Amino acid sequence: MKRITAIFFILAAVWTQTAPELGLRDRTPRVYAITNARVIPEPGVVWEAGTIVIRDGRIENAGENISIPEDARVLDGTGKTVYAGFIDLDVETEIPEREVESVSRNWNPGVHPEYVSGDTPFDKKTLKALRELGFTTALSVPNKGIFRGSSRLLNLADSAPENALDAEAVQWVTFEYGHDDKGYPGSLLGSIALFRQTLYDADWYTNARSIFEQYPENNRRPEIDDALEILADHLSWGFPFCFNTTNETDELEMIKLAREFSLNLWLRGSGYEYQRAGEIEAANFFLILPLNFPEAPLVDTPEQALEVSLADLRHWDLAPENPRILQEHNIRFALTSSVLKERKDFRENLIKAVELGLTKENALAALTTTPARELNVDQLLGSIKKGKLANLVVCSGDYFDRDSEILSLWIEGRELKINEMPEADIRGDWTAILKDSTRYTIRFKGKISTPRGSILKDTLSVDLEGVSYQQDRLAFRFEGSSFALPEGYYRFSGTVSDNVIAGTLTDPSGIGWPVSLNFVKNDEEQEQDTEEPVTQSELTVRYPEGAYGLTELPEQFDALLIRNGTLWTCEPDGILENTDMLIEGGKIKKIGRNLRAPRGAKVIDAAGKQITPGLIDCHAHLAERSVNEGSVAISSEVRIKDVLNPDDINIYRQLAGGTTVSHTLHGSANPIGGQDGVIKLRWGSSAEGLFMQEAPPGIKFALGENVKQSNWGDDFTTRYPQTRMGVDQIIRDAFNAALEYEQKWDRYVALGSTARKKTIPPRKDLELQALVEVLRGKRMVHCHAYRQDEMLNLIRIADEYGIQLATFDHGLEAYKLADAIAGHGMGVTTFSDWWAYKFEVYDAIPYNGNLLHDAGVVVSFNSDDGELGRRLNYEAGKALKYGDISPEEALKFVTLNPAKQLKIDSWVGSLKPGKDADFVIWSGDPLSASTRCEQTWIDGKKYFDIEEDLVLHERDVAEHNILVQKVLAQEQQGRNREEGGSR
Repeated sequence: MKRITAIFFILAAVWTQTAPELGLRDRTPRVYAITNARVIPEPGVVWEAGTIVIRDGRIENAGENISIPEDARVLDGTGKTVYAGFIDLDVETEIPEREVESVSRNWNPGVHPEYVSGDTPFDKKTLKALRELGFTTALSVPNKGIFRGSSRLLNLADSAPENALDAEAVQWVTFEYGHDDKGYPGSLLGSIALFRQTLYDADWYTNARSIFEQYPENNRRPEIDDALEILADHLSWGFPFCFNTTNETDELEMIKLAREFSLNLWLRGSGYEYQRAGEIEAANFFLILPLNFPEAPLVDTPEQALEVSLADLRHWDLAPENPRILQEHNIRFALTSSVLKERKDFRENLIKAVELGLTKENALAALTTTPARELNVDQLLGSIKKGKLANLVVCSGDYFDRDSEILSLWIEGRELKINEMPEADIRGDWTAILKDSTRYTIRFKGKISTPRGSILKDTLSVDLEGVSYQQDRLAFRFEGSSFALPEGYYRFSGTVSDNVIAGTLTDPSGIGWPVSLNFVKNDEEQEQDTEEPVTQSELTVRYPEGAYGLTELPEQFDALLIRNGTLWTCEPDGILENTDMLIEGGKIKKIGRNLRAPRGAKVIDAAGKQITPGLIDCHAHLAERSVNEGSVAISSEVRIKDVLNPDDINIYRQLAGGTTVSHTLHGSANPIGGQDGVIKLRWGSSAEGLFMQEAPPGIKFALGENVKQSNWGDDFTTRYPQTRMGVDQIIRDAFNAALEYEQKWDRYVALGSTARKKTIPPRKDLELQALVEVLRGKRMVHCHAYRQDEMLNLIRIADEYGIQLATFDHGLEAYKLADAIAGHGMGVTTFSDWWAYKFEVYDAIPYNGNLLHDAGVVVSFNSDDGELGRRLNYEAGKALKYGDISPEEALKFVTLNPAKQLKIDSWVGSLKPGKDADFVIWSGDPLSASTRCEQTWIDGKKYFDIEEDLVLHERDVAEHNILVQKVLAQEQQGRNREEGGSR
């Protein structure tokens, strides 16, 4: 039987150099030598019989076969494993409410980078949980705001600020929004915009202060702003900016922003990194990785299982392999216990990750050497070497073994006991003769301090219940009827000494008799536990994860020939029957009859099929993670491109309806809203890959009920404007501000080089910069509007400022001023037949689109709706009912006309040599409700195929069922373990 020698335990709440000593002075020498231990000084190195000499909180010497100082207290580490103390880089602490408003604070309460976390110790619960996992040091991280402040590295003896270590200053950033005061930012859109503006402000602030100090007579003194000063220092010194993320799309967005500002990027990961590991690897940043593996979805009933998406099931199955996948992509990461509901789950999840392929060396590095190196404290922490702090983790065995326990931590040379070890290790087999004179085997497994057991006779095994082992006292019970003993519980209580456990067994009637358990053999010699081994998932990552995801992006053929189709060209050639279309390199090369297929070309026989350009939705909110920044009236600084969700299933569904391009817009909460995005529905790409780079930039304006908040309820009555008059006024005011901003820059640029050096430049204002682009015709205006009076008034404002409006969106009363709209040279993107859904559409008529078309206005039909966006061809067909228009002109309402409105008609909107190969193959007349979209192509790549769709559907249904069964089986295994004994 293995004996346990307890390591000497000293607990000191706080050690300090400056505080006066109270009572008798403690002059006990702080010199220790841990001997005969299995020491892992750094990942990949093992000393089987190592010695660590500690003097006054530092490692004086460490290695094998080293001399022990005469004044050292020798501690026998036989049977134990010692690691360098673990480091957690993300332990959030509460930011206290500031009682005094500082005049030098930033204008936005979410921007307080000047705050330094760690002024108060971690709470006792957090401190205890961290120590029990083996962490001796942790980064105290602020928990509120957008720019939250800097972290502080604390030793976990008591995590008092006076014990802080000098480490890299890390600024923590989170795109927080939606405060109780309904202030800015009120959306993810606004939070990202505020982040960008603040960093531009910090850069300007440094320059402005420097110029003012040198040339005060030439300039107005800049305001004092602690936040901008601190941010400027972080930027100039290249300190890390660590972003908290919740998904892989967040992470790719952060990478893009980090490139914009040349930031030293850290990310607190999400657990979804495996879904975009390639892009993350290419970005080469540092990741703080939580092991927040999802809980098993609730699938006990068929109805519950239907509520669980395939994406959630796949993530449940794949998430534990995230660390291994990152390892395979050589991504630098440290591990954190944050984000988990219960910190205690961290070690179990880490062991699972190791079982799934994360190497122990890399796992240990992620807890020790890697965080130490990234924080620039590797001269003090992260490994067991001479001169470093004596921060150690002492385990009863391998940390990555479930049955191993953390015995104690050493923090700066002082030991903190974690687990009280009993006198002896009772794991193994024992024999006992019970009252029926039969020999039984008692088998103990599991952890030393909390063993689990079973009683065996021949081939029969019954789990012990209530196993309790403290110091030298052991107790357990078992139900006897399985062994033909009188029914009821038999209870044992005894004392452990050497190879005998002597005690009393009490039967169900309360009569006890002496019983001795005699040691036979160690647990190590027995067969291993029969628990199901953890196996890697059989799934492969898809793009995106979930239903209809792709294992690889669509192929682009060198040459593609479509034969014998009926082509709706939406060009002067009109509709061409029995015609071929040749595509090379994603572009339409030729259109004609009897075209010759190049060598190796992909050929599609489209006989009996009709082919149109890809459909274009000129007003949508597709794939948006955030729609409105409604906290302010003017939000021209926010950008839809910052909040795209490429995994939105509506992208695939709209491809199934022939839509290939979508104009995705800010909402209609603001007179001047945010910047737009024109996207191609490239299913499986990243958010950045969706954008149509050729599309000129635009911006969303809005008029009417939404803008003046008349339908928002009683809680929204304070934001200006509240009337239509106010809407007009604030738009004018914004344009005037933009003109003034432009004039400031013009005056500054006009200065000679010497004068510019002495003059503070204007501050870069993202809101006004976008409006200057509007004024100069570099950014198109798309305006949400319903009433003719408001539309006419905006045309007059535009004429006054020399602005060419692009479109009125919806424009249900536009037919009343068709001549004015045509005279201004703008288009209208409207609904085919929407009305009666709110009061300001009272005069809507289904003839609106045709009447405008007859007046010479470029007209399109849009969806403004995820469902409608997948049947735009039916919407175009409705134009045939409400006016004298040809079928091809009707089709242009969802192809060439929206392309013209978005100024992308040089690339899409019609079938013409030189244009992008965006086209749809239909089963019949594309304007018929009985026609089906059979294939949808973008840039010469097939993104939807009706036959492949059936295959994908069957694949996903089968996979959903398989994963549900896997969840149920795993839950049953868990129940079996729980019912099987004292664990």
